[in-house]
Amino acid sequence: MQYKRIFSPGGSYFFTLVTENRRPLFNTPENIAALRNAFSTVHTKRPFKIDAIVILPDHLHCIWTLPDNDTDYATRWRLIKTWFTKHCDRSLLTTPPKNSRKRKQQQGVWQNRYWEHLLRNDADFEKHVDYIHYNPCKHGLVDKPGDWKYSSFHRFVKRGILTADWSCNTAFNGVGAE
Repeated sequence: MQYKRIFSPGGSYFFTLVTENRRPLFNTPENIAALRNAFSTVHTKRPFKIDAIVILPDHLHCIWTLPDNDTDYATRWRLIKTWFTKHCDRSLLTTPPKNSRKRKQQQGVWQNRYWEHLLRNDADFEKHVDYIHYNPCKHGLVDKPGDWKYSSFHRFVKRGILTADWSCNTAFNGVGAE
C-alpha cells in the first residue's frame, strides 16, 4: 500500500517530526531557540497558525492550521528543517547512513519523513491537543504537563482553556506516530 497525504485547504493538521536516529538535539536552550527561529522565519513568508506544540529532546508534535485556500504544509516543513539544519550548532551535523541521502548532500539531523494527520472535527482536534500536552509525561520526562517548559500547555492555561492541574492520567489511544 502506498501512503497518500491528504491536502485540505485551510485545514488543521497534527504533525510528528523526529530527529535522525532519535538523537536528543532539542535538549539545549540554544537548539530550541534555533528551532523557534526556523519556525518564525518560515512563518513570515508562508503563514500558518501553530495551535499546539510540544518540543521534546528527540521529536516534536504540533498542530497547524493553514490559511484558507492553502494546502502546502510540505514546503513549510522542508523550509523549517532546512533552516534549522543550516543554523544549528555545526557539531550536530552528521553524514546520514543511507547512500541516497549522501548523494543529495543531506545532513543527518532529521528523519527524512514526518507523520501528518488531517484533523477531521473538533473532537479529533481536542484529542490531539491533549496528546501533545500529555507527551512529556508519556515519555517520563515530567509528572505534570506544566513542568515541561517547551509546550503550548502554558499558553492554554494562560487563556483559561486548561487548568494548571490538568493531569497526565488521561489514557490516549492511537494518537501520534513516534
